[in-house]
Amino acid sequence: MGESKWMGKRWEDMDTDVLVKIFKELNLVELSPVSQVCRLWRLACSDPLIWGTLDFGLLKSNFIQTRASPYIWVDDRSDKRLAKILRVAMAISCGNVNCMIFHYNLYMKDEHLHYISQRSPRLKRLVMPAWNRISRMGICQAIERWEELESLTMPTIGHPPYIMEELAKSCKNFKELKIMGSFDLLFASAITTYLPKLKVLSLRCSKVTMGALQCVLNSLEHLEVLNISHCLLFEMAANGRRQVIHELDNKALERASRLREFHHCQSRQCVACQRMMLDEGILRWYRYEDWFWRRDEVSSLDLKDYGRLFGAQCEMLTSVD
Repeated sequence: MGESKWMGKRWEDMDTDVLVKIFKELNLVELSPVSQVCRLWRLACSDPLIWGTLDFGLLKSNFIQTRASPYIWVDDRSDKRLAKILRVAMAISCGNVNCMIFHYNLYMKDEHLHYISQRSPRLKRLVMPAWNRISRMGICQAIERWEELESLTMPTIGHPPYIMEELAKSCKNFKELKIMGSFDLLFASAITTYLPKLKVLSLRCSKVTMGALQCVLNSLEHLEVLNISHCLLFEMAANGRRQVIHELDNKALERASRLREFHHCQSRQCVACQRMMLDEGILRWYRYEDWFWRRDEVSSLDLKDYGRLFGAQCEMLTSVD
């Protein structure tokens, strides 16, 4: 018998779309050595289908709270670990990340934000970490580079107008905002002034003044979706005391009924609402389930399960000695 000839393709000669389908099943730690095999594999590892969403939702800083600004101290090993992971992710993704998710207890610095904003210019959605150590210049420079940004989830900030102004100036397609923390009249006025065409706003599990809510309902003419589920709604009484609002009045409900979606829940039987009352409007997220902060009644804002690219295995294998 003549010598049989193997007709199969070698790995290095496989079609890129086949490699991408295989590599989509790998996580960040596994992709790193794979991307160094050859030029074709490197190209496949950088495909946008793999890097649509980079979810660092499991990555938290080792920190303690302090009384002095920035009111947080972060272990140096946490910063080194974050820098290490970002270097790997940004090197392989080649600028193809369009959604980036960070844990609410990840305390990055300006240099981290600068690094990712330079290397992920096509970002369309950002779920921000806490920004105790991020400066005004740092966040503004990052937003300026993200011209395609459409959606931002952010913690409360003391002086929000400059953020809203930068979004209006740099991100012409911006349409979706989620606030996690406090939402007062200053915040609402900044949004209505600089982002009058905002379409989606979620204040889920935030402390919201009635004046701010009325400002949003009366002034954002292009708003289509509003979520105030599990919010602590309140107004200041004449004696200066805070009065909690358990039911919206007919005027607010009538105005909200014009929206395509209006999500609200201020029920004494609701577990999330009970937690808001217990924490006096500022949720202590660390007390509750790890996934609780990721949920949202608005489908486009809900983060669902943790992503494959940075799963539990990556969390264990990317520690810094």
